[in-house]
Amino acid sequence: MDLEKPSAERPASREAERPAPAAEGCLAVAIRLPVRIVVLVLVVPVRMVWDALVVAGRFLRDTLLRPVGRALGLVLGWVARALFVWPWVALWRYVLRPVGTALVRLGQVLLVVPAVWLYRAVLTPLGHALSWTVRKTAALLVLALTGVLAAIEWFGGVVGAVCGWVYARLLTPVGRAVARVFKGVGMILAAVAFGVYTAVAWLVRYLLVVPAVWLYTWVLTPVGRAVAFVAGWFARIVGTVFTGIGVALYRTARVLLVLPALAVWRWVLVPVGRALAVVAREIGEALGHAWRIAGYVSLAVGRFLARLFRWTFVEPARWVYRTVLTPVGHAVRDLVLKPAAEAARAVRRTVRQALEAARDTARQARADFRRMLFGTPAEPRPVARREPAAGETRTLGSSTTALMKD
Repeated sequence: MDLEKPSAERPASREAERPAPAAEGCLAVAIRLPVRIVVLVLVVPVRMVWDALVVAGRFLRDTLLRPVGRALGLVLGWVARALFVWPWVALWRYVLRPVGTALVRLGQVLLVVPAVWLYRAVLTPLGHALSWTVRKTAALLVLALTGVLAAIEWFGGVVGAVCGWVYARLLTPVGRAVARVFKGVGMILAAVAFGVYTAVAWLVRYLLVVPAVWLYTWVLTPVGRAVAFVAGWFARIVGTVFTGIGVALYRTARVLLVLPALAVWRWVLVPVGRALAVVAREIGEALGHAWRIAGYVSLAVGRFLARLFRWTFVEPARWVYRTVLTPVGHAVRDLVLKPAAEAARAVRRTVRQALEAARDTARQARADFRRMLFGTPAEPRPVARREPAAGETRTLGSSTTALMKD
């Protein structure tokens, strides 16, 4: 019993949580029925015409447009293949490829073979001779450069010894004397510069800095404070005046513009908008309701017309097809079409064999003509392989393993 209490309480809580439907006004109830009747009368013909157009369009699409489109696609594909693909295939197969093969053979005979002979018989020995000459010349140049570098090293040592004696015996005493003279002159100039700097600093301090500090402290500071005090009072007065003007303009604009606009919005526009919203909502719901009802009516009419068409045209046509046309078609198929198809297949087989024989004859003629022009191609020479052939083992000489070698 305790387990059943929550399940019994759940529907009551869900019903309590659901929002109560909003109460409808008398305007909505008064508008709904006439609007739905008028809209239903207006929408039913439109919906029936629309359903008829949809059915006609689907019938045309399935029975006419799609087969015609497929047939046009096949025809255009065959035409495009016949105009753009097959001519290029024939040109490549019967013109360009034989001409290219002949040109390759001719180029091999006229260019490759002479170039290989020139490389082996002329360029290779010439390159070896040039390499030997360059190596010998480089060796002689290295020996000559070694001797020249040794001579330059000996001369540099002699020049260095002379320069060291001149630096130690002559330049060092002269440089020390010159340094002492410049040191004394620098001390004198530093003393003079310090005295001049001290005098100039004393004059600048007592002629410029002290008067400027006194002027700032006792003249500019009081004047600036007075000017700031006056400017603050003036700003307060101006702010008070502009604040009063702004408050007056705000109150005037509110009384003359805002309150009338608010009254028009609250007492005129909002009720009119609500009424228009109710009318528009009812018209929209009536249109949806009428469209659905018109769909059911159109469906019933369509089924009635379809059944009438079926019993008037389709069933008689099916009876004629089953009882008359099917036996006649079977007889025509067995007596006329099958023998004609067998004869066509026999003719096609004969034509295919004739075409294959002609193709083999043309291929043999091309091979004979190529052999007559360029001769029989040379057979590849056997090359001694260092690796054993398939199925053989690696051996040392004629023995089977390294341990059995003689």
